[in-house]
Amino acid sequence: MTGTVDTRTARRRYVTVCVLFWLPLGLTIAPLILLLTERGMTLAAVAGCLAAHSLTAAALELPTGGLSDALGRRTVLAAAGLLTLAALVLIGLGTAPWLIGLGMVLMGAGRALSSGSAEAWYVDTVHVHAGPGGELRTGLARGSSATSAALATGTLLGGALPWLLGLGPDLGARLGGATAGLLLPLSVPMLLGAAVEIAFVAYVLTALREPPRPAATVRGALRDLPATVTAGLRLGGRDALVRRILLGAGAAGSALATVELLTPGRAAALTGEAEAGAVLFATLACAGFVCSAVGSHLAPLTARLAGGSERAVLVSLGTGACGLLLLGATAASTGFGSDALAATGYGLLYLGLGAAGPSENDLLHGRVTPSGRATALSVQSLALQLAGALTGLVVGVLPSGPLPWLLGGAALLAGALLWSPRTGAAPRDAPEGDAPHQDRNAGRHAGVSG
Repeated sequence: MTGTVDTRTARRRYVTVCVLFWLPLGLTIAPLILLLTERGMTLAAVAGCLAAHSLTAAALELPTGGLSDALGRRTVLAAAGLLTLAALVLIGLGTAPWLIGLGMVLMGAGRALSSGSAEAWYVDTVHVHAGPGGELRTGLARGSSATSAALATGTLLGGALPWLLGLGPDLGARLGGATAGLLLPLSVPMLLGAAVEIAFVAYVLTALREPPRPAATVRGALRDLPATVTAGLRLGGRDALVRRILLGAGAAGSALATVELLTPGRAAALTGEAEAGAVLFATLACAGFVCSAVGSHLAPLTARLAGGSERAVLVSLGTGACGLLLLGATAASTGFGSDALAATGYGLLYLGLGAAGPSENDLLHGRVTPSGRATALSVQSLALQLAGALTGLVVGVLPSGPLPWLLGGAALLAGALLWSPRTGAAPRDAPEGDAPHQDRNAGRHAGVSG
């Protein structure tokens, strides 16, 4: 117990880390594309920068998860904060496309480093303090809610800050000196995010005391990375429950890719002009994050009412699928009633995805050992990203109308049906070296298969 904190303190610190890391990224959502075009970049160049971010994050997901397992959560999280800090400064002040591209690559690397590390720290700490059967779902739900709330707040603040400050396009010239030509109104949210990242790094280094772990070096961690990554990839192949979690993550990625790709155009068509559509989309994005936060907050209650984590995932993903199918059903309709149903579907999608996440991760942490916890979370994130990328390519070539929406809804519905109760299933075995996870409602869903 030396050097660790109790469960309640760990929960509070985990929530704080989630807020401090995701608030700066939320600040970039509204101004990023406009800032890059204001710098003179074409849409093709902007798309290339976004692709550089996504591909970097995807390529580094598993290696960085292995580093977190080998070197420690605090070290990797601090590195993630420093890389994101550098990225935000480069994007906010950079004028050359290569500088902005470098910033996007660094942001992708920071995103990959952060993936799962804070959650793994929280679970490690709870297990040290309360044992392998310690209750995780409440803390995971609060962390997910805090992430969504930070993204929602950042989206609103990042979109409104230049207007609220009354800044003109000649801000850099007003300030003079080295800032002339560098600092635009849309740069301010990026630089504010960089300041928050400084606070994030300081908090991680001072507050996240880790449970004891075997001594490791960077060289040794890099040498062991291939074995760690291979073990992470094999996890889904040998464990049916983990395989369902990964397939569920892929289904969620397909749903998110569909709604994020199609909603901006639908908003512009609804308002009649691109500028007003952008404002509507920012509002919808914020509302989506709020619904996700509410869903995450309700995840423990959902699990209790449903009879356990597995049935909670079924209910939650099913709710999200209904929302996306409702968006598809109203895609070809106009009028107040249709728009109201579409808005309801949008909210249900994010509410369901928010509620599913904590229960899925509660199950996942019961199936992996501490030495592979961050790697397993990285595999889950990778499944979401790859499925989302593939779905985005397919949706992008489909004709407009209900079909693309219905495709995403069908994928999420299939992910939900993976969790349908099956009778006569064999009991699940915990992975070697880890005690089985004790679901508080295990007696109420014994018929659910593994």
